Amino acid sequence: MVQTIQAVFDGKVLRPEDPLTLEPNARVRITIETLESREEKATSFLDIARSLNLEGPPDWATNVDAYLHGR
Repeated sequence: MVQTIQAVFDGKVLRPEDPLTLEPNARVRITIETLESREEKATSFLDIARSLNLEGPPDWATNVDAYLHGR
């Protein structure tokens, strides 16, 4: 039987993410392949703002109060 599982190494042992369908004391062969971290890199506000491709008047930054509050 061949199974592909994902596990986390805690510094001492590998901990499977899901239960294994193995009998106690079963002998197995393990091949280790490291995976990219599942944790997503935090996206900065500036990256999000740039991705929106917003368009506005050229003096937007200078006169933001006028555009937001009608001053």
